[in-house]
Amino acid sequence: MTLKWFAVVVAAVALTSALTGNVVIGVVGGGELPVVANLLALTTAGTAVVLAVVAELHERLNDRVSALTEFLVARLTEIETRTGDRNAGFVEGYLLSHGQDADVLPFGRRGRGAAER
Repeated sequence: MTLKWFAVVVAAVALTSALTGNVVIGVVGGGELPVVANLLALTTAGTAVVLAVVAELHERLNDRVSALTEFLVARLTEIETRTGDRNAGFVEGYLLSHGQDADVLPFGRRGRGAAER
């Protein structure tokens, strides 16, 4: 069960229990539940409703970001297939014209005396 629906169930249970308690005590004893119990139920229900709204907004935002990501991936793939690799010929031509042999340059001495040379 997702967070949104769990919060909705908690809010419904909190309000139902507060209403049932007030009705039962009102019919049986002619009084009402203590103010603390009513405030606790209302606070729990209110918090659960706010949590459900935030969870719904998070889910919508996540869906939008996923759709945007899929769109960008598709667009970049389309651009890549349309343009191709235009630098491939340049790099191959450069390497063929300069040959494969490269000069090896020694690094020099390592250690404490390297800076003194």
